[in-house]
Amino acid sequence: MSNKATFGAGCFWGVELRFRELDGVMDAAVGYMGGTVEQPTYEQVCTDQTGHAEVVEVEFDPDRIDYETLVREFFALHDPTQINRQGPDVGRQYRSVVFFHDDDQRAVAEAVRADLDKSGRFSRPIATAVDPATTFWRAEDYHQQYLARRGGTCAVHGS
Repeated sequence: MSNKATFGAGCFWGVELRFRELDGVMDAAVGYMGGTVEQPTYEQVCTDQTGHAEVVEVEFDPDRIDYETLVREFFALHDPTQINRQGPDVGRQYRSVVFFHDDDQRAVAEAVRADLDKSGRFSRPIATAVDPATTFWRAEDYHQQYLARRGGTCAVHGS
């Protein structure tokens, strides 16, 4: 049994790498969600005209890791107070967003966001959107496990 979770937190390379490290995550793929163009390419998404966010679709075993843990990890690995950017990456495609797949995921994401907003951990309000999942468009093969294949790091995430 597995479930899906989808997150946008800036450059998808570092996000994918981090989620793959978590026990209970069975797979993670980078792609695009939330836009208006069918089968978008990386070049199209980078124009900031398609409405898509760079996302990671996480397949997880809910008996080994729960959705709330994934959401909390998502908030820990980027700056959720930035609007349409992460570090040097600027544009709507880099927005902070949780795409929920059902009402339970929506409730958890909104509760965690509210909890963190009240916690005082961040000096600015959390800007993360919680939106319904739409079609996941898998990114080109050369983006899949990009950092793992190159042994590199992502400047934004330090991963």
